[in-house]
Amino acid sequence: MSGETQAIFNILLAPNAFKGSLTALSAALAMDEGIRRVGGLPNGVALNTLFAPLADGGDGALETLISATGGSLESAEVQDPLGRTIQARWGRLGGEHSHIAVIEMAEASGLRLLQRDELDPLHASTYGVGQLMLKAIEAGCRELLVAIGGSATNDGGAGMAQALGIRLLDETGRDLPPGGVNLNRLAAIDRSSSLLSKDIRVSVACDVNNPLCGAEGASAVYGPQKGATAEDVVALDAGLWRFSEVIKSQLSIDVAERPGAGAAGGLGAGLMAFCGAELRSGSDWVMEVVGFEEKLAQCQLVITGEGRIDGQTARGKVIAGVAQRAKARGIPVIALAGSIEEGADALLRESGLTATVCILDSPCTVDEAMRRGYALIADTTERLIRLRGVFGGHFVLEEGRGAG
Repeated sequence: MSGETQAIFNILLAPNAFKGSLTALSAALAMDEGIRRVGGLPNGVALNTLFAPLADGGDGALETLISATGGSLESAEVQDPLGRTIQARWGRLGGEHSHIAVIEMAEASGLRLLQRDELDPLHASTYGVGQLMLKAIEAGCRELLVAIGGSATNDGGAGMAQALGIRLLDETGRDLPPGGVNLNRLAAIDRSSSLLSKDIRVSVACDVNNPLCGAEGASAVYGPQKGATAEDVVALDAGLWRFSEVIKSQLSIDVAERPGAGAAGGLGAGLMAFCGAELRSGSDWVMEVVGFEEKLAQCQLVITGEGRIDGQTARGKVIAGVAQRAKARGIPVIALAGSIEEGADALLRESGLTATVCILDSPCTVDEAMRRGYALIADTTERLIRLRGVFGGHFVLEEGRGAG
């Protein structure tokens, strides 16, 4: 009737990417489809969705940030982790952030670029990351945000530095060949031909706190997933120790124990040492750019998710950040996932998560689940909305509270 205000229930869709299956935006669209199937509630309440697809410092940050800001994707010819020529993407943010470039290191030096039998953490290089950084600078960007998850490398960012014109020399004055295994031979750093001017600001989107070296360092913690044997881990860790010692003695920068220095095979350390980079929480940065808090303030429910919820999820990842912010406002949060590690949901409840829900509807292989990701998310979201009892038997409403 004219003059009446319809009650509206706002739902914020804020998933991370479901790796290997869906981007964060695609996951949000699947959630939205499930909600649209419901249409409205029996008591006449209208359902409304707001979108805030998210990312941390890993795969998906580039697409998420470009989509959220109306920016543009660019392409450049660079070297992959093994030195082969490939086309890799970088992006320029839109609107008031158009001076900022997003470099997703996984585009040039990521694990996803290699077949399992090609993994070579001893010799894999971040040279392509440096090439992408130069392309963005040549295009006029004055600030670079480097998202450093998903690496196939363990070279401390040595290759990145070499692409930027910084020479890493052995005792004979020769340039080191690619790969972390060769850092044991590092004797000198020559920055006289650096292509990175002092007016370029570099920030690092990173959601791990590992130091560069030691038992919690890049080689020991992440080396095995990149193909490193126990013997390789020892050699790579020794190389990173040598790398940090030379950086400290010649550049007066101590990166060995700095939190985040061990991210992406030590690329965090290299960016700090050679680019003066500031490390920031990737998920926090993305939330700021997409206006997460402003959208959250309008909603009565948040649905988030990612491919796998495990022990790492509670340590500064997207879902934990969403839960903490929603908890501060008293808003329930449901997280969808393809798999949930035992005990992980309990850790997340401490952060404010209301519940975790597995999207699988029958036994299947991982490959099948990934292929069906969109449909599984849509179906699960529809069931959640129909089962209002999950939320205490009713929806908390505010008359006329819409998307704004």
